[in-house]
Amino acid sequence: MTDNNIFAKPPKAVVGSQISHDEEMFGKAFDGIVIRRFLSYCQPYKKSLWLAVVAVLIFTITQISIPLVILHIIDNALVAEKKDQSVLELSVIVFGLAITINYVANFLQENLVGRAAERVLIDLRRDMFSHLQRVSLSFMDKTEVGRLMSRLQSDVNSLQEFLETSVFAVGDLVLLVGIITVLLVLDLNLALLTLCIVPTLFVVRFIWLPRARAAFMRARELNSMTNGALAEAIHGVRTVQGMAREKTNYALYMDRAGENMQAHLRAAKFAQFNVPIVDMLTGSAMAIVVVFGGAQVMESKLDLGVMVAFIFYVQRFFDPIRSLTLHYSFMQRAMVSGQRILEVLDVPISIKDKTDAKELSDCDGSIEFKDVTFGYEKEQPILHNINFKINPGETVALVGPTGSGKTSITALVNRFYDALEGSIFVGGENVRDVTQDSLGEQVSMVLQEPFLFTGTILENIKYRCDEATFEEITASAKAVGAHDFIEDLPAGYNTILEQRGANLSLGQRQLISFARAIVADAKILLLDEATASIDSYTEMQIQIALRKLLEGRTGLVIAHRLATIRGCNRIIVLKDGRIFEEGTHEELLLKKGLYANLHSLNYASFDDIPEAPEENIKSTIG
Repeated sequence: MTDNNIFAKPPKAVVGSQISHDEEMFGKAFDGIVIRRFLSYCQPYKKSLWLAVVAVLIFTITQISIPLVILHIIDNALVAEKKDQSVLELSVIVFGLAITINYVANFLQENLVGRAAERVLIDLRRDMFSHLQRVSLSFMDKTEVGRLMSRLQSDVNSLQEFLETSVFAVGDLVLLVGIITVLLVLDLNLALLTLCIVPTLFVVRFIWLPRARAAFMRARELNSMTNGALAEAIHGVRTVQGMAREKTNYALYMDRAGENMQAHLRAAKFAQFNVPIVDMLTGSAMAIVVVFGGAQVMESKLDLGVMVAFIFYVQRFFDPIRSLTLHYSFMQRAMVSGQRILEVLDVPISIKDKTDAKELSDCDGSIEFKDVTFGYEKEQPILHNINFKINPGETVALVGPTGSGKTSITALVNRFYDALEGSIFVGGENVRDVTQDSLGEQVSMVLQEPFLFTGTILENIKYRCDEATFEEITASAKAVGAHDFIEDLPAGYNTILEQRGANLSLGQRQLISFARAIVADAKILLLDEATASIDSYTEMQIQIALRKLLEGRTGLVIAHRLATIRGCNRIIVLKDGRIFEEGTHEELLLKKGLYANLHSLNYASFDDIPEAPEENIKSTIG
C-alpha cells in the first residue's frame, strides 16, 4: 500500500531530497506490477488488440516481402539475359497487391490501436476521478492540487503515448528479426559483414540507458513540482496581490520553471541521442553494401537484385531499431507515469461502508456523541471524551476559541472522518453502520466560504437535488432573500457564474449556498461560520430564513455572530477539545465563565447594532 506522504507539499529546502526519494521509488525501467495492472484495463478490448497485432504482423510481412519482389523483378525481368515481359507484368501485379495489403494493414493497425488506447485511457481517467471523489478528506488535506493534477493529466498523457505505440513494438521486433533472417539467407558473408556494426549500437545503448532513465524521472518529478507551484500561486492570487508578493513569487516560480526546463532539455537530449547514432550506422552499413556488394556484382559473384534488396533491407534495418529505442523511451516514461497513476488509484479509502451497512432512511434528526476522541493524527487528538446529545428539531451552537474542535465535530457528523474512540449517532444509528450516501442525504452543510460551481445560478441551487422544480428553487431563494438580486441579474436564474461565482459578491454567494441547503431538504443542517462573511443587515434577513429553514429540522451551528447564537436552544462551549460549559445564552452569561468572556471580547459590539426595517434589509442584499 502506498504512503500518502508522497503527495504532501515538499518544503523548498527539501526539493532535492524529494526528487531523490521519487527517483528511488520510480526507478524501474520495466515494472511488471504496472504492466499487469494496465493489462487488466486492456482486457475488455482484447479482441481489438489481437486484431491489431495480426494487422501489425501482416503489415510487417509485406514490408519484408516488397524488397524480395523487387529482387525478383530485377533478376528475372530486367537483367539483359533474362528479360521476360510476362514475369515483369506478374511481378508488378504482385508488387501492387503487396502495397495494397500493406496500406490496408497499416490503416487497420493504426485505427484499432488508437481506438483501444483511447478507451483504456477513458476507463483509467474514470476510475481515477471516481476514486478521488471517495478518498478520505485526510488524504486531500495533505495533497497539493498541482501535483495531483499533474498525475491526472501529464502522466495519463505519457501513458497514452506508450499505449498507442506498444503494439507497434511487436511489429518492429518481428521486422528486425525478419530482415536479419532474409539477409543471412540471401548472402551469408555480406550479411555478416553488414551486421558487424550492430554491436556498436549496443555499447552506446549500455552507456545511454541509466543516464536516460534518471533524466526522465527527474523531468517528470520537476514537472509535477512546477505545476504544484503554479496551482498554489493561482489559488492564492488574492493573498499574493494583497501582500505585494508578485515579484518574489515570480522569482521563486521562475527558479522552479528554470529547473524544470533544464531537466526536460536534458531528458530530450537523451531521448534524441540515439537518432544521429542510428543514422550514422545506417550510412556505414549502406557504404559496406555498396562497396563490397558492388565489387561482388562486378565479379559476378552476387546477383544485382540481391544487392539492391540488401540496400533496401539495410535502409530499413535501423528503422525498427530506432523505433524500438523510441518505444523504450516511451516505456521509461510510461513506467514512471504508471507508477504515479497507481499511487493515486491505490490511495486507501479509509472511510467506507460496511458490507452490511444499512440505509438511513427514517432519520429523526437527532445527533449524539458518546465518549468521542478524535484527531487528524492519532498522536495528536483534537477532541477529548466529547459527550452531548441534540434532540430532534433542536438547534445547538458550538462556540469556543480557535482550535477548540468546533469544525471537527461537524466533520464527524458528516463522517468525513472516523472517531479514534467512542461513537457518533445520527437519527439513533451509529454513523459507521449506515451507508455514506444515505447519511449525506440527511445532513446538509453550509460553510463559511461558499463554493459555487461553474454553471448557472439555477444549477447551483439545485446542485443536491436535480429533480427540484423551478418553483421550489425560487421559493428557497425567496426564503433567504436571494430572489431579488438574482432577478436583477441580466439572465436571472440562468446567469452563468464565473469561476467559484466570482461575478457575485461574497454575501450573494453565501445566500445562494443557503438556498441550495433549503432545496436539499435534509433533516440536519450544519452551519460552519456560515454567516461570518455576511454583513449584519443581510444576516438579519438570513435569521428570518433560518427560523423557517430549521422548523422541524435539527441545527448544529458554529458561529461567532451573536444573532445566530441567541436563537439557539443550547450553546456548547468548547476549550482545548473538551466541553467546558453548556446552557442557553442567558444561563451562560450568568455563569460568567468562558462564554461570558468570549461574549464580552467578541460579541458585545453587535448588541449595539440597531434593528432595521425589513424593506431596508432587502435593499442592502447584494
